[in-house]
Amino acid sequence: MKFAMQKAILLAVNMKDFTEFVQKLATNKSGLILDQNKLYQVKLWMEEHKFRSLAEEILRINRFEWDEKYTLLLVNRFWKGFMIIHDYVEYHYSDLFILTARLHTLRNLSEEFILKI
Repeated sequence: MKFAMQKAILLAVNMKDFTEFVQKLATNKSGLILDQNKLYQVKLWMEEHKFRSLAEEILRINRFEWDEKYTLLLVNRFWKGFMIIHDYVEYHYSDLFILTARLHTLRNLSEEFILKI
C-alpha cells in the first residue's frame, strides 16, 4: 500500500514536470522542435485533459493516506489523454522526438494503475 502511494505521487510529479516541459518548449520556441504547430497540438490536448489539475489532485489525495479508488479514477482519466498524445508523438516522431523519453516514463509509472482497473 505504501509503495502504491509513493508510485502515485511519483506519477503526479512527473505529470506536472511533463506539462511544464511542454509549456517551456512552446514558449521558448526551441530549435529542437521543427514544427511548433505539432507541439501546440500536444499542449492543447494536455489542457483539454487537464493533466496539471489531475496531477495536483493525485498529489493532494495521496499526501497522507492511500486512496486507491479515487487514484485509479484519476489515473484512468489521465491515461485517456495520455494515449492520444502518445500516439500523436509516435506518428510525428521526427518532429516531437524530444517528448518520447518523458512519455515513456509516464507510461511506465501509470501502467501499474491501469492494469488494476
